Amino acid sequence: MALNITKIEQELAQQHSITPFSGVILIREKGQILLEQCYGFANRADALPNTIDTRFGVASGAKTFTSVAICQLVDQGLLRFDTLLKDCLDISFPHFDPAITVHHLLSHSAGIPDYFDESVIDDYEVLWKERPMYQIRRPSDFLPIFQNEQMKFAPGARFVYNNTGYIILGLIVEQISKLPFNEYVQANIFNPCTMIGSGYFAMDRLPARTAYGYIEDPQGGWRTNIYAVPIIGGPDGGVFTTAPDISKFWDALLANQLLSAETTATMLRVQSATKKYYYGYGMWLGVQGGVVTSYSMHGQDPGVAFNSSFYPAMNIQATILGNTVDATWPMAACLAAAVEAA
Repeated sequence: MALNITKIEQELAQQHSITPFSGVILIREKGQILLEQCYGFANRADALPNTIDTRFGVASGAKTFTSVAICQLVDQGLLRFDTLLKDCLDISFPHFDPAITVHHLLSHSAGIPDYFDESVIDDYEVLWKERPMYQIRRPSDFLPIFQNEQMKFAPGARFVYNNTGYIILGLIVEQISKLPFNEYVQANIFNPCTMIGSGYFAMDRLPARTAYGYIEDPQGGWRTNIYAVPIIGGPDGGVFTTAPDISKFWDALLANQLLSAETTATMLRVQSATKKYYYGYGMWLGVQGGVVTSYSMHGQDPGVAFNSSFYPAMNIQATILGNTVDATWPMAACLAAAVEAA
């Protein structure tokens, strides 16, 4: 069944009237744009509107790029998914289980401590009240937060979402490639995909056409998120990108232009799961009746929210990028429900 774009537009408009959204939405089917909508302001102080080419932070959506980077090293024979952490990174983790593998890190099943443990704190901004966010510029800057902490459970025992694992994967990329992590991703993922609007931009030096992330105050005011996230993003989150660039990434990944067909299939296969969630390598999976029905990248930080899904049976991409949090997820749910009902 084809998408009823008129109906989707009406449903999105209704949701926007309830909770005003700021960001962009893009739907593509078989490479053709079906819907392209922009809402709100990239810069509220100067009333600069969001456009389809506005760059947005994608928070943990960046983990997908880290996964691709690791998978590229596997394709090159420089790493294996079953390589032990202790054998591919010359950094000491005194209390980590020696059985941890690259697979465990990619699939959130390593059992290591998470520097942002959401069972303890649920506000990412709190982390930077005692640690200056402007000093967090590279993966190694995170090490003091978790390097000497204890394991939470045995490797492979279960799935528990973990940011630390992706910081460590970034360190592995740096050691093997001899490049700073962000430079590796730019050269080996963004550039080959011609993702010309994407990059790891410093929060105090944002380029043109970049949306500020906005944190809404309970009293109705707002502030930007410049002090709420690390000043430069890295392996676990913080890339800036555009809706068209995300489309380019999907096209390249699914055409096996970034990875071999075998490794792409491995990345997009269920690698760990709970009763509710399914995860590949750096990718959330929708599964029905044992069949993968969608691949999704998503993330949230103070002031930004992002979801992009590909539905293989329909060859549809649906992407939403927001520069506020609370209004983005109802719109994302509305968008997903409309696509999945087709």
